[in-house]
Amino acid sequence: MTDHHTYGTSTHTAGELVRLVSDRLGLVFTERDSDYRGVYHLASSPSGRIEIQPNAIPGDDGEDDLYTLEHPEAQVLLLTTTSTTDSVLQARLGSIEGLIHLNHETV
Repeated sequence: MTDHHTYGTSTHTAGELVRLVSDRLGLVFTERDSDYRGVYHLASSPSGRIEIQPNAIPGDDGEDDLYTLEHPEAQVLLLTTTSTTDSVLQARLGSIEGLIHLNHETV
């Protein structure tokens, strides 16, 4: 089983959110560049991974597309993937002002 959570913010930039999450969780993010997702930030921990990226991603037609169409107000997304539900992680992320929990999926 894999546990996925999506958070969003229109309050913080991706860089600001990286700093906030790094401070709260003691993680180190690395910047990555993807043709599909654009520039995003990745941190891994023993329980899983956290990714921070803009909601607007490069589209095939030269125009930006939204990664999460159902949440256009979220300018920056934070995605978590853990092997099991991590309530401590969710509580710490939930304590970041301006970061809103958007979706949860278990597969």
